[in-house]
Amino acid sequence: MSQGPPELRALPQLLARYREPDSARAVFELVITAVPLLLIWAVIQGALGHGYWLGLLLEVPAAGLLVRLFMIQHDCGHGSFFRSRAVNDWVGRALGVMTLTPYDYWRGSHARHHANSGNLDHRGLGDIDTLTVSEFHARPRGRRLLYRLYRHPIVMFGVGPAYLFLLKHRLPVGMMRGGWKPWLSTMGTNAGIALLVVTMVRWVGYGPFLLVHLPIVILAASIGVWLFYVQHQFEDTYWSHDEDWSFHEAALHGSSHYHLPAVLRWFTANIGIHHIHHLSSRIPCYRLPEVLRDHPQLADVRRMTLLPSLRSVRLVLWDEERFQLVSFGEARARRAG
Repeated sequence: MSQGPPELRALPQLLARYREPDSARAVFELVITAVPLLLIWAVIQGALGHGYWLGLLLEVPAAGLLVRLFMIQHDCGHGSFFRSRAVNDWVGRALGVMTLTPYDYWRGSHARHHANSGNLDHRGLGDIDTLTVSEFHARPRGRRLLYRLYRHPIVMFGVGPAYLFLLKHRLPVGMMRGGWKPWLSTMGTNAGIALLVVTMVRWVGYGPFLLVHLPIVILAASIGVWLFYVQHQFEDTYWSHDEDWSFHEAALHGSSHYHLPAVLRWFTANIGIHHIHHLSSRIPCYRLPEVLRDHPQLADVRRMTLLPSLRSVRLVLWDEERFQLVSFGEARARRAG
């Protein structure tokens, strides 16, 4: 395993001063996310009697706020949102009921993602499945078709996110034999979700609850998967085998700086500053802009804007000779040539 250049290894120390959470700021960020979500939910439900399409327009900001709650839960999982670890954990568990994501189980899989991001020898839990060109061509035809289906945009950003949050997170997939903690996390979250659903159904009715909440959840799930996808799946990302893999290289060069318009940066809680997040995951989301303000040289590293980012959807295989993600067509043409 490579350690990376000295200047890269020094970056986490440079960023250490941004790691201190501000609990008052954290409470403020939580309140201005959760309260508007509840208010918009109530407005949509109230609008059902006056025409569903009017309320449907508000599903988009509601989904954005649910994504923001997930990002707050994400920071809690890193122990970075509040000063207290216990507060981080219990707020994260409570938010997990709203985001349909069992907090402790997810925190474990996400920790593996941070520890192994960009490592070809440690792919699996917590990642977007990515094959190399040679691995893809070595697979039998049926498994190649399955991979093509998995990487198709309709599956990746439509069916897949709904399956992930509505069904897959109901069991500790990947940690089934990991002891009682993953099971306690998932089953406890399931119980909380069941209690919340029963309460809401008793309040507004089964049909109105589904009409309001299901589109919010599905849209938020797709947005969340897209954000996770684009943060690591781009042409000049970083993948390497264990003997050459470097944590610092993977963090800075294998994670994008997804520079979104200001309103989208707010809804996504600055998660687009992902290269800095991977270098120092203990920096709270509300302090990430400070890093780029104080160190503008880091703003252009792997910088990607909204429209150009859409082109990354076609990049599905890692070319180990060119050190690039390539499309199926590019991989086929290179093999034929």
